[in-house]
Order: sequence, then C-alpha cells, then structure tokens
Amino acid sequence: MKTFMDSDFLLNSETAKTLFHEYAASMPVIDYHCHVSPEEIAKDRRFENIARAWLGGDHYKWRLMRANGEKEDVITGNAPDYEKFLAFARALPKAIGNPVYHWTHLELRRYFGCTATLSPETAGEIWNICNERLADPDLSVRGIITRSDVKAIATTDDPTDSLEWHRVIAADTNFKTKVVPAFRPDKYINIEKSDFKTCLLKLGMSADVEIKTIGDLFAALERRIEYFDALGCRASDHGLDYIPYVERDADVIFKKALNDEELTEDEIEAYKTALLLFLGRQYAKRSWVMQLHFSALRNLNAKGLKRLGPDTGFDAISGRECSGCLAALLDRLERDDALPKTILYSLNPNDDAILQSIAGCFPKSGVINRVQHGGAWWFNDTKQGMESQITGLAGRGLLGGFLGMLTDSRSFLSYTRHEYFRRILCNLLGEWVENGEYPNDVKALSTLVKDISYNNTAKFFGF
Repeated sequence: MKTFMDSDFLLNSETAKTLFHEYAASMPVIDYHCHVSPEEIAKDRRFENIARAWLGGDHYKWRLMRANGEKEDVITGNAPDYEKFLAFARALPKAIGNPVYHWTHLELRRYFGCTATLSPETAGEIWNICNERLADPDLSVRGIITRSDVKAIATTDDPTDSLEWHRVIAADTNFKTKVVPAFRPDKYINIEKSDFKTCLLKLGMSADVEIKTIGDLFAALERRIEYFDALGCRASDHGLDYIPYVERDADVIFKKALNDEELTEDEIEAYKTALLLFLGRQYAKRSWVMQLHFSALRNLNAKGLKRLGPDTGFDAISGRECSGCLAALLDRLERDDALPKTILYSLNPNDDAILQSIAGCFPKSGVINRVQHGGAWWFNDTKQGMESQITGLAGRGLLGGFLGMLTDSRSFLSYTRHEYFRRILCNLLGEWVENGEYPNDVKALSTLVKDISYNNTAKFFGF
C-alpha cells in the first residue's frame, strides 16, 4: 500500500517519477487565467486565519459544504471563522475522489508544512498550525506568489476598471512577478440582461463616449482595449453561456434594446455575434489571445441567486450544442485575416473531441497550436477530467504545443494545482513510455514536460 500523498503521489512508474522530479517540479508558473484580486497583491494582504485564506469566494468548497448539509451561515454567512473552518473539516473526509481533497492537502503540505489530514478531529490542531504560519512574512499574498515561483499572473477585469492596482504593482520594482489585466467584456455582450443599459452607461463614462449606436459602443470598447493594452494586457476572456452565430444588422437590434423593446432569441444571438466578431478583430490587431469559456448553465437555484448573487456555487454543465456556431465564428474571423490566437474551453466534457478537431482547422505558419483546446476547466479539473483531456488532445492534435494548467481560482493558495496537473501529465507520459508507445528519449520527454508546464504559455502569450 502506498503512503498517502508521498513524494511520488500520482506517479506510478519510474519514468513518471523522473519526468516530474527532475523536470516538471522545478518549472515556474504562469497563471494565465485567474480571478485573484490585484488590490490584494498591491497591498500585500495578510490573511487573518486559514478560513479567510481558504473559504472566501471558493465555490468549490462551498458546494461540498452544502452537499454535506451545512447551514449557509457557516458557508457564506456571518458565522465565526473557526465555525466555517470546522464545517469544511466535517465535509472534507467524505470528499474522496474529489480534487478538493487533494488540493487541500497539497496546500497544507506546501505552504504550512502540515502532513495531517483534515477532519473534525484534527481541525483544531491544523487551525493553529496554519494560523501561526500565516503570521510569517513569506505567507503574505506576495510571499505566497514568490514561494510558488509565479512569473506572471493575468487577472480578470471589467473594461471599465481603472486598473489602478495594476499600476501600483507595476511601479514596485521590488516585486518581480508580472501582474497584468485580462479584458472581460461579458456585461456588454449580454444584451438580454436587465442591467445591460446600466452597464453601457458606466462603459460610456469610462471611455468618455456617449453610447447611442453600436458604432459608439465599438468606439468605447476600443478605447478601453487600448487602455488595457498600454498596461500590459495580453488576453481577453469571455464567459459565454453558448457560442452564437447569426449575422444581421446589429445596430437595429442594439437600438431596440436601448428603447426597451423585447428582443427575439435570433436578435440576441445576432447582436452577440457582432460583438464577438468586432472584439476578435481588435484582439488580433494587438496580438492578444482570445479565451472563450462556454457551455455553463448558470444560476440554476433562483433562491440561491437572490440570496447570494452569481458565482456562488449554483452553476452546472450545459448540454447545448454549439459546434457549428463556433466553427462559423472562427472561420468568419479567419476569412477576414482577423483570427487571434484562441483558447477554447467548454464546460461540457462531451465537447472535448469536437473542440480538439475544430482547433486543428485554423493553423497559422509560425504559431504552434494557434487555436488551442484549453485545459480541463471547473467541473472537469479532476484527475479523471485532466487525464481524459490530455489523452484526447494527444490523440487528435499536438500535445507538445499544449498550454497546460491554469488555476481559474480566487485563492492565492491554488498554485499547487499546477503541481497536481504536472504529476498527472508526467504519469500519463510515463505510462506511454513504459508501455512502449513512445521511446524512452529523455531529451524529447523533458522538452515536452518543460514546454507544457511553462515554455509554451510564455511564448503563446508573450510573457
């Protein structure tokens, strides 16, 4: 029987152990898509206790606690921090097979030097160990980033954001990690939302443009894109329920929305198509990477949404099929010589083969995997989900050009997810070598591992 989470955790062959320990483990991290706060980086926040570091904003943990029947007060409410921590400790031992179980214990080991497993019986001891360590300078926000060897972080930012905290970080020459914004224009694409006009007003004010036509909207967005670009932005991110593709006169539709006229589903899709095409062209002009996240079924629990708002753990996987629209969108940009480097993420794992095959249809000379199938995301960043995604990509595309892992997290302790991914990757490569499916060529294998862990991402984004 293997020891729980020893140094060879998830590494089931000698080849896998060599690839991880000698090559993958020492590679730096680029977190090219996450939701951490630039303000907390700028201010070098110190966490008062482990509950604040672990449970604030982490809907992965919230879902486990709700599944365990915990009251909302000890999840997102006003209960004391230790009661929240104890509620998580009650749920975690039941989460066998869930990546949160592994992530939690990797974080305990890497940041707190704690090898105990979290349970109601050990909660008090672990609470004290973690809180004592959090008082050390190397576990402030910047300390965690530096300890994790993170070379670059791309946060997720609304186009109206002043990016003031990014300016503060960039001006501090003592902090070596590059922190750049990523452009997230969802609010101006979602024309069907009740707050659409309010969002437009805010956008117009930030860009100093009075928005009355779709041309005005395009002008306002372009001004904000230029502003983001000047502060080092290298990517956009889109959180879409689905991929639309309907070509119609979007200005007429836009004016209907401003006049509070009801829009048909076809009109909504036509407007969204026009926005995505416009934005794609803008990204291509600046050599940005376009990230498309889709197939999420959001806010299923109306009572939960009303009580807590969005992004609080009440989302699911959508089964809506959108391969034809995705292909049409990419092809339209390609025909205009305006297709940027693109990463595709579907929350539905049944789309993996589709995305991998579509990605290979849009090559560009000199760019490796110009359209990428992004890493296993959200409900799929499990051990099984990562193995499936990597294996599928290897079988249908060029695994050596893959961008590897991203945290997509709101927690600064999540960088151990890169280690988790790298162990899974090395184990798969090791298995193929041991089975005689790939030669035991250390030079080639080490290049694959280092490229997927770090080098490909640095080159693809230009960090």
